[in-house]
Amino acid sequence: MCRASDHLRLFIEVVAIKICGSGVAFSAVRGWCYTIPTIKITQKQRIDNSWTDEEERRLVRKLDCIIPPLLILGFTALQFDRGNMGNAMTDFLLRDVGISQGQFNVGQQLIALSVIVFEIPNNLLFYRFGPKIWLTGQMFAWGSAAAMQALTRGKGFGPYVCLRVVLGLAEAGYSGSGLYTMTMWYKKNETSKRFAVFYVGSAVAHAVSGLMATGILHMRGIAGLTGWQWLFIICGTFTVLAAGIFGLFLPDNPKNPVPYSGIRYFTAQERHILVQRVLLDDPTKFKPHRHIRIKEVKGSLMDLKVLVHMVITIAGHAPSSTMGSYAPSVVRSFGYDRIRSNAITSIGHWCLAINLMLWGIGADRFKRRGPLVSLGLFVWCMFAIGCLAASYHHNKKVRLAVLLCGIAYSTAWHPTNASWVALNAKSPGERSVRMGMMAMASNIGSVVGSQIFQAHDKPRYHRGWAAIASLLAFAFCVSIVANFQYWFLNRRLNKREEGGEVDAGEGVIATGEKWRYSP
Repeated sequence: MCRASDHLRLFIEVVAIKICGSGVAFSAVRGWCYTIPTIKITQKQRIDNSWTDEEERRLVRKLDCIIPPLLILGFTALQFDRGNMGNAMTDFLLRDVGISQGQFNVGQQLIALSVIVFEIPNNLLFYRFGPKIWLTGQMFAWGSAAAMQALTRGKGFGPYVCLRVVLGLAEAGYSGSGLYTMTMWYKKNETSKRFAVFYVGSAVAHAVSGLMATGILHMRGIAGLTGWQWLFIICGTFTVLAAGIFGLFLPDNPKNPVPYSGIRYFTAQERHILVQRVLLDDPTKFKPHRHIRIKEVKGSLMDLKVLVHMVITIAGHAPSSTMGSYAPSVVRSFGYDRIRSNAITSIGHWCLAINLMLWGIGADRFKRRGPLVSLGLFVWCMFAIGCLAASYHHNKKVRLAVLLCGIAYSTAWHPTNASWVALNAKSPGERSVRMGMMAMASNIGSVVGSQIFQAHDKPRYHRGWAAIASLLAFAFCVSIVANFQYWFLNRRLNKREEGGEVDAGEGVIATGEKWRYSP
C-alpha cells in the first residue's frame, strides 16, 4: 500500500498538471518545474492498488497459464515452418525441387527480406486491430503457405522462391507483436523471463523439429511423396490448427480480456488488478490512441540508442540463422546418416532452451540486462572460435561437441536484448515500433547468415566459421557500447536533476518516480 507521503506527492503533482498543463509537473520539495511524458492517467488509477500481494501473485500465475503458452504456440509453429528447410535439405530437397545451393540461399534471403519490408506496416496494423484478430489471421496465412511448399517438387526455382516470399510476408511481425503483447500484461520486473519463455518456443521448435524430421523423413514413398513433402504438409497443417486454438482462447488485452470463445478467465476484481498493476508499475504502457502516431514511428527510427541494439541483433543473430539452416548438414558431414543428424542437432537446441530461461530469470532478478547480453555474446563467440579451430581437427566427436555447445548459447542473449529495448520505450506506440525494428534486425541478420556458408567452402567451412567468429566479436564490442550509453545517459540525468534541469520527456514519469534508462 502507498504511504501517506506518496499520496500527498501524487496529489500535488495532479494539481500541478491541472495548473501548468499536460506534460508539466511542479515539485513542491525541489521548487522547480519539469516536463514529463503526456500520459492521461487519473489520480485514482495511479494510487489505487487496493489488493493484496497474494491476490496479485495468484493473478500472475493465472496469466502465466494463459498468455505465454498461446503466444509460444504461435511462435513454435512459426519456427517449425521457417526452420524445416534445414531438415528438408538432408532429404535431397535441392535435387527434388531442381535448385542449386546458391538458389536455396536466395530463397532464404528473400523470406527474410519479405519480413523486413512488411515488419513495420504489420506492427501498425497489429496496433490497430489487436492480437486476437491480427495474429490469428497471420497464423492461418503462413500455415497455408508452408503446407503449399510441398507442391514445389520438380517445379524449379520460380515456384520455390515465390512461396518463400509469400511465407515471409505472412510471418512478418509475429515475433515483435508477440513480444509487445507480452508487455501489455506484465510489469517491468516480470518481462525478461517471459520474453525468455517466448523464445524457448523457438529453441523447442528447433529441437522437436529435428526429432520429428527423424520420423517424418522416413515416410518417403508413402502416397508417392518425398519425406520433405510430408514434413511441410504436416507442419503446415499443425500451424492452421494452432491458429484456431490461438484465436479461440487468446484474450485481446487487459481492458477486454475475453477471447472469441467468450470464456471469462478473470473476475471483476482480477480485471481491475490487470489494468491497474501494469499502469502503476509503468504509466508509459497507457494506450491513449488506437493508432501509432507518426512521431512515435519517426522517433523510434531515428533513435540512435535503438540502432545500437539493432546492430547487436544483426551481427549476433546472423550466425544463429546459419546454424538453423546448416547445422543438420554440418553434423551429417561428420559421418552420421542424413536422418540421424537431425536428432543429434536437437540436443543443442534443448540445451539452448535451458539457457534462455537462465538468462531471462537472471535479467529480472538482478535488474540488469546489458551485462547478460554481453556475456551471452562472449560465450557464443568463444565457442564459434572453438568451431573454427575444430574445423581443422580430424576428431569428429570434438567437432560435434563444440558445435552443440555453440548452438546451446547461440541466442541465449537475444530475448534479454529485446526486453532491454522494450523497457526503455516511453509509450505503447513507441514500444510496438521498437519491437518491430528488433524483428527487422533479426531478419536482416538472417539475410546475412544465409550467405555465410558457401558451397565452395564445404564441408568444413573454414571461411564460414571465421566469418561467424568475427561477427560475434563485433556484436560483443557493440554490446559494451550499449551498456556504456545507458550508464552515461543516466549519469547525465542525475547531474541535470541536481542542477534543476531535466530534458523533455525524461527524468520523471507520471507516478512521480524518477525515470531512468534500464541498464
